[in-house]
Amino acid sequence: MAELRFRVLAALMALAAVAGTSVAGFEFHEATVDAIQLGFRNGSLTSTALVRFYLDQIARLNPLLHAVIEVNPDALAQAARADAERSSGRHRGGGGLHGVPVLVKDNMATRDRLNTTAGSLALLGSVVKRDAGVVSRLRRAGAVILGKANPSEWSNFRPVQDGWSARGGQTLNPYVLSHTPCGSSSGSGVAAAANMAAVTLGSETDGSILCPSAVNSVVGIKPTVGLTSRSGVIPITPLQDTVGPMCRTVSDAVHVLDAIVGYDTFDAEATRAASKYIPRGGYKQFLKIDGLRGKRIGVPNVFFQGTDDQDLKVYEKHLRTVRQHGAIVITDLDIAVDWADLNAQEMIAMNAEFKISINAYMSDLLYSPVRSLAQVIAFNNAHPIQERIKDFGQPDLIAAEKTNGIGKMEREAIRKLNELSTNGLEKLMKEHKLDAIVAPDSQASSVLAIGGYPGIIVPAGYDKQGVPFGICFGGLKGYEPRLIEMAYGFEQATKVRRQPAFKH
Repeated sequence: MAELRFRVLAALMALAAVAGTSVAGFEFHEATVDAIQLGFRNGSLTSTALVRFYLDQIARLNPLLHAVIEVNPDALAQAARADAERSSGRHRGGGGLHGVPVLVKDNMATRDRLNTTAGSLALLGSVVKRDAGVVSRLRRAGAVILGKANPSEWSNFRPVQDGWSARGGQTLNPYVLSHTPCGSSSGSGVAAAANMAAVTLGSETDGSILCPSAVNSVVGIKPTVGLTSRSGVIPITPLQDTVGPMCRTVSDAVHVLDAIVGYDTFDAEATRAASKYIPRGGYKQFLKIDGLRGKRIGVPNVFFQGTDDQDLKVYEKHLRTVRQHGAIVITDLDIAVDWADLNAQEMIAMNAEFKISINAYMSDLLYSPVRSLAQVIAFNNAHPIQERIKDFGQPDLIAAEKTNGIGKMEREAIRKLNELSTNGLEKLMKEHKLDAIVAPDSQASSVLAIGGYPGIIVPAGYDKQGVPFGICFGGLKGYEPRLIEMAYGFEQATKVRRQPAFKH
């Protein structure tokens, strides 16, 4: 299937060479959404030419990086439609994602010729009823669905290895090829970092946006749970699952966030509850150059323990910069978290929630080779070479299959997780009147995950080997506006990001 899609890609590129228009003067590499929209308006760029550029990037780089699991055979047709709408005046908006190519993670349903498999061979050929909620919103915004990102290391659906999925192969870090790209949204992060798409979407249960964003030097926004719909997204647990942008800049990530937030009847309970957090006028208004001014930012010591000394010096320098730009930084804070208990309770709840959720997802498909978690396990056993059962086994799947709904043990685990959130991050932030906490990379991911809290990763530096690392601004539910202000202010004050070096 992958070989077929890339033969299709070659044909698409040949057509694009004929269909594309002149784009003299437009700089494609590192192009932002704002620059793309300006190019559309002044005639220096077309959606067709932009899609052609990204398809060419995928053709050149994907045989090495394996970031893209499948390209959309209809991408150029969608681009041509966007160009026609713009030429005819049917699209009058000057911003947003109209005509912008978006790569979505391959756990997000698309009702088109693309597969939706979460990287698993077991779901290859399955047919969904409708687009995922976030994909539907992208289409309404006029975005071009470029293809699917490799959902590598998706541990609750197939065997685990850093950057590896049964269907997509091993994703590599474009900065240092031997280093893990980290997390199930690493395909999205790698594609954004290597200019293989304008913007991308990832999803997170615990760290899967934050970690690959950090190690691939991109901006990742993990939204408050429910702020973006999870309908049509192959689930792990509705308690923690969330969908968010992974892009090269904070501004780009906010453009995407504005497009995908909101109520969805197919994820009604969560999206209705979180809709109250969406600000009138959207999130772009919080892209403030002085966004750090007056913010109270806490530094819990536990997250920085074990950080490399050289990297730690960089973080200390960044905290000085944050202060210089008007933030109040409160150091030496303690967050009351029993990590062993957190991880144990999270796994108890996750196993049961996963079995319920994945069985519900598969039973709702129009067609699928498998209809239950038990059948997925059996499929993997029947295809041990392709699924690399000898190397990795499938302990997570088996543990989940052994559960029997939400019983006393699971309800107690969920209660304890809520208690850990209340007595941990919530208490810390309220006692010190914090707008955010900061942490290196994805060290705060579990604390943010169990409470459904948001976080934003921004590039922070590169270690001795050239591997990127990031800084995370995390807060309580609905804190996206102030987190965006801080992330954007930090990004503009530091301008850390550079293009990948593809070191061995």
